[in-house]
Amino acid sequence: MTDDVKTHDTRALEALLFVSDEPLTSSVIAQALDLDRKAADQLCDRLARGLEERGSGLVLRNVAGGWRLFTHPDAQASVERFILSSRQARLTKASLETLAIVAYKQPVTRHQVSSIRGVDSDGVLRALTDRGLIEEAGRDEGPGRPLLYGTTPQFLERLGLPSLAALPSLAPLLSGGAADLDDAADLAVRGEEADDGHAEVEPSAEPGDG
Repeated sequence: MTDDVKTHDTRALEALLFVSDEPLTSSVIAQALDLDRKAADQLCDRLARGLEERGSGLVLRNVAGGWRLFTHPDAQASVERFILSSRQARLTKASLETLAIVAYKQPVTRHQVSSIRGVDSDGVLRALTDRGLIEEAGRDEGPGRPLLYGTTPQFLERLGLPSLAALPSLAPLLSGGAADLDDAADLAVRGEEADDGHAEVEPSAEPGDG
């Protein structure tokens, strides 16, 4: 195997691990990269060493029967400060739209959310998950068994709702087309501001907002 091929495979592996939201088994990696399992494990070992040697903020570990990227322990304090400060920031419009879709259509897959919004929503879903507003809610029975997402108890707490049954009906908004998402997002904004007693400062953008 030439150095160019090794570099290409390593780059492809890193990209696969980055977009995956769960550990990737050696067999899955092997199939995706057209390798045998032994070569896939060797490639993972090579990437793990490479990340450490170049002082990366990421580490690659073999956990729960698969390979997954994690933030480096040395960066833990910085990451925690960022996550905690992000959770206090006001949600962007993209996040509010996505949160409204999950709230009203849950359990819902990533593809369904992206289809409704008309734009890739992977980054927004990750941000909402990191903020504790949505969570994995099982797997769909369709092809590939994609992950399902639903809201968390923290979502209800932030909006001051006793249960999902207390969400306002979308029926009066449906005649407005895309306005239903904006109005639902508006409700979420008002709920958050009422919960905190003041309007929060909105960041420039969240990672992956579309």
